[in-house]
Amino acid sequence: MWKAYALLAAVFAALTAIFSKIGVRNIDSNLATAIRVSFILVLTWGIVIVSGTARNIKAIDGGTLLFLFLSAMATGLSWLFYFKAIQIGDVSKVAPIDKLSVAITIFLSIVFLGEPANLKTILGGLIITLGSIILLL
Repeated sequence: MWKAYALLAAVFAALTAIFSKIGVRNIDSNLATAIRVSFILVLTWGIVIVSGTARNIKAIDGGTLLFLFLSAMATGLSWLFYFKAIQIGDVSKVAPIDKLSVAITIFLSIVFLGEPANLKTILGGLIITLGSIILLL
């Protein structure tokens, strides 16, 4: 089931790039990001409330909150830089650079999470990196 969710994430990420490029045409990219985050906030809290998982908030420990905070900071900075990049550049050129995050994530997951570094994983990361470089040239 995780593969279906991952594929859906990729499809919606692609749509995000297209919709975002149109959305930042006439406004500051930082303002566009803030507006987008506000919409996401309403959407995600709505899902949490409707699904009934909001009641679990009291059980969240400090370590979990710290890493969710760090994740939020990384996400926010990523979005701010991404929106600025697509505002001034072509999405078809920005997206391949942004997708280098896949190769970087593979590397970091091996180093920090101890995930397996088999030949298939390393080769896949290298191919993604090479593909991004080719699209940039």
